[in-house]
Amino acid sequence: MSHAKSLPEGALIGAKELLHLGKRPAVDQALRRLRKSHELMRLAQGLYVLPIKTRFGVRAPSPEKVVEALASARAETIVPHGAAAANTLGLTTQVPTKLVYLSSGPTRHFKLGAQAVEIKHAPQWMLLPTKPAAGQAVRALAWLGEQEAGEALKVLKRKLPESTLQELVAVRRALPPWMSKSIGQALLTHG
Repeated sequence: MSHAKSLPEGALIGAKELLHLGKRPAVDQALRRLRKSHELMRLAQGLYVLPIKTRFGVRAPSPEKVVEALASARAETIVPHGAAAANTLGLTTQVPTKLVYLSSGPTRHFKLGAQAVEIKHAPQWMLLPTKPAAGQAVRALAWLGEQEAGEALKVLKRKLPESTLQELVAVRRALPPWMSKSIGQALLTHG
């Protein structure tokens, strides 16, 4: 527990990182005991996180921090789903009820307390570009679909800085044809 408490919020705890403390069966057993006593929360087989204790009680760590730790530990790209991106960019007022992320890794699910988190495998173009605002725009457009892309791009053209719009134009080749065409029509034509 002293090792777990020294880690930042959302850090992953697994047996491999604790083998310096004892043999694998003993470490596995200790982790299971800590889970049963609610000292640790189980994410997946052999993977745990430390719950956060506050003066109001115990809560799960921030899903964003857990997902960030998972991405780092597994060397994956993990980004928010298009519905969340569309909401953040003001393209929809709908607030996603489920926490869904897109990943370069496999699809998986886990619970953080009562909150269900889903990580879906996505094609590489949905994880582009590395600039957050342009990447959000790509995922929002994919979620909105071909029919609504034109109107959404008009809104984005007014809201986003010119540098972000240029990043969108620069990644058009990697995007599906309908999205590339929509971006070209909205951002490269004058009028």
